[in-house]
Amino acid sequence: MHINKVVLHSERYPGRDCYPFNLEIFNKTASVDFRGPVTFFAGENGTGKSTLLKAICQRCGIHIWEDTDGARYKYNPFEGRFHEYIDVEWESGPVPGSYFSSQIFHDFARYLDEWAHADPGMLEYFGGDSLLTQSHGQSLISFFSSRYKIKGVYFMDEPETALSPKSQLKLLKLLKEMSTDGHAQFIITSHSPILLAFPGAVIYDFDSEPIRPINYIDTEYYQIYKEFMNNKDAYLNSL
Repeated sequence: MHINKVVLHSERYPGRDCYPFNLEIFNKTASVDFRGPVTFFAGENGTGKSTLLKAICQRCGIHIWEDTDGARYKYNPFEGRFHEYIDVEWESGPVPGSYFSSQIFHDFARYLDEWAHADPGMLEYFGGDSLLTQSHGQSLISFFSSRYKIKGVYFMDEPETALSPKSQLKLLKLLKEMSTDGHAQFIITSHSPILLAFPGAVIYDFDSEPIRPINYIDTEYYQIYKEFMNNKDAYLNSL
């Protein structure tokens, strides 16, 4: 374990009329405890799970590698400042880490290919092959396998978006290997009932206020998939 707790200081929010401070879940949640090496944030889109994930990462001082250029239709000056209103309680002081999302990975793989023209040895760190010459799922597993060998805390935003069920099982195995003996801690947002089934993982439900732990079989994802598989014909006939 590297991170023990995150404290949300709602009393210091600059206002309650703009995102993300207008989300009731962030006004009713005082803190989130991290009790194991793998923690999931689960909930519908728009509930704030990715927003909190990114804010914790920023508060840890971990750079989020992304392209921020481009005009916005409506500018929100507070959108990127949520991390200023939370605190991270470490077990034994800060450790390095990284933030993953599919879009960030796509840009990273493209730039890595350009850098490899000058220094081909860079690809050895990722298995020796260009990440762009592999399928998206294969390149992700190659990236995860190399990056997560380093001791640290790792943030993953819906990694299942480009992974087949088989690749998700590979990621589960990787999470187990890398989280053993306090080597790495993972905080992950996910809609995947496969990933959420990680043995011993703590799942936080963002569909409730405040944020609270939920059992795997009580998650909406598990319930929907179970109901569909058990009553597939009835669902399809009702379309």
